[in-house]
Amino acid sequence: MIVGIDLGTTNSLIGRIEKGRPRLVLGPDGKALVPSVVTFTPEGPIVGAPAKDNKSSSPKTTIYSAKRFIGRGKADIAEAMKHLPFDFSPSTDNSVRFQVCERSYTPVEISSLVLKELKRLAEKEFGEKVEKAVVTVPAYFDDSQRQATKLAGEIAGLEVMRIVNEPTAACLAYGLDKKAHGLLAVFDLGGGTFDISLLRVHEGVFEVLATNGDTQLGGDDLDLAVLQGLGFSPQTPEEKARHLVEAERAKRDLSEKESTELLGKPLTRAQFESFIAPVLARVEEPCRQCLQDAKIKPEQITDVILVGGSTRVPLVQRRVQEIFRREPICTLNPDEVVAMGAAVQANILDGQMTGMLLLDVIPLSIGIETMGGVVSRILHRNSTIPVSGVEHFSTYVDGQTNVDIHVVQGERELSKDNRSLARFQLKGLPPLPAGIPKLEVEFIIDANGILNVRAAELRTGKTASVTVNPSYGLTDQEVEKMLMDSFENADKDFSERFLIEAKTEAEGMLRATRKALSRGSELLSSEERMEIDSAVAALEGSLSSADYKVVKEKMEFLNQASQSFAEKLMNHSVQEALRGKDL
Repeated sequence: MIVGIDLGTTNSLIGRIEKGRPRLVLGPDGKALVPSVVTFTPEGPIVGAPAKDNKSSSPKTTIYSAKRFIGRGKADIAEAMKHLPFDFSPSTDNSVRFQVCERSYTPVEISSLVLKELKRLAEKEFGEKVEKAVVTVPAYFDDSQRQATKLAGEIAGLEVMRIVNEPTAACLAYGLDKKAHGLLAVFDLGGGTFDISLLRVHEGVFEVLATNGDTQLGGDDLDLAVLQGLGFSPQTPEEKARHLVEAERAKRDLSEKESTELLGKPLTRAQFESFIAPVLARVEEPCRQCLQDAKIKPEQITDVILVGGSTRVPLVQRRVQEIFRREPICTLNPDEVVAMGAAVQANILDGQMTGMLLLDVIPLSIGIETMGGVVSRILHRNSTIPVSGVEHFSTYVDGQTNVDIHVVQGERELSKDNRSLARFQLKGLPPLPAGIPKLEVEFIIDANGILNVRAAELRTGKTASVTVNPSYGLTDQEVEKMLMDSFENADKDFSERFLIEAKTEAEGMLRATRKALSRGSELLSSEERMEIDSAVAALEGSLSSADYKVVKEKMEFLNQASQSFAEKLMNHSVQEALRGKDL
């Protein structure tokens, strides 16, 4: 048996397909939603609804929203730390740890406790061992966050058979009710993350065309905006915890009613919407960019699907309708639809369901740094996964025996402007002249969206490989900045890239020319030598120029000046090789 799990920021769910329909496991309170909350007691950790009840009374020992921190570093979550009642470990490294009494816990450990509780509930419900699972993640989770989620499953005693993006899992759930045809937009606003995905659906094939989002935007941010809007500034951990719990309750109330009360102050829906409007404005740019990437106009969308509990907020629904010019559909419970889709994918992997196929994409381009700091992209953004790509390179320096492989992620032309994912070395190359070794670099992204890189020298068979597992995830600002900067700086980036490439080529040309002159300068007349020397000096002088066209012009000058010399050198080499031999 393979189960489907939605590991959420606020709530998590587990289920499987029975008789062709999803069956979600109910917790002790009779609800499918298991709060992603862990409270630590002297008797051991408590997970779920009982732990959620302790958020206000035991704020220092109750950890929640761990998903927002999984695969991230301290620098990524500095702002979020200010508003949470529990403590973070003062460890000197950059990894995030929650401090509970004398012990610290990583987000992976907290997530594994939630997964372990889901596993326990499922085994009790189904009466058999649960050891394999499909787990969902936000579409914009990077390699580090996906690896961390997979590790949390393994710690909980689960073999994670597949990592599935949440929006595409939701589409699978809707595909059960109707074999949808057309272009679907999945708007997924949960407790801690926002994703927008555009899919083409035809005869059971769900093909993701583009995805975008914000890994630090969700219902938690709406709760905080309301508290700040009403002027609340809690100081103690107990106050912070109680205020956040009450803000969440008020948000739920105002999704159904026109007014409520928050911590003794009256709060109308109109006030609430005015407080959260600046936060919700952050969904518009990812949606616009996603439409642009997929080359789709809003009026071409046939259905807009709402996913995540935060989409129950009326203002969210109105914003979605304004962006896509179509009333969104919400025929399935937005809290449960992702878990249902995970169960569908589990059933497909288990061989129990046919006729449905999921084709997902990678959110950002991936490549390697080449000479001069330029990026050579091997896999492009929004490529369908699983996917692989191969590029061939060579050495830059004579006698080079090691090559550094630097893997980067992003849309800019220079590696310094992108995110570094991993570095490794290909060692033991034969000490050959520059340009002779044949280096092959292969990128493979599996169905989970996790990257493996292999490098090989084809003459010797020497290989090196790495599974990309960076220490920390992308921040929302980094994700948005990578995409926007790639457009805003396109002209500057390309000019800078062309200049670097021209100078790199020119330096190689100068080295080759000097080498040739040392071997055969006697073949030249004084006029020819003077002309080549003049061209070499001009090219050397152009290397200080900021215009790549100047460098290219001087390269062409040297090429013309040395053409006759190159022919003489070739003829001389042939004559030397044939000396004393009969034709």
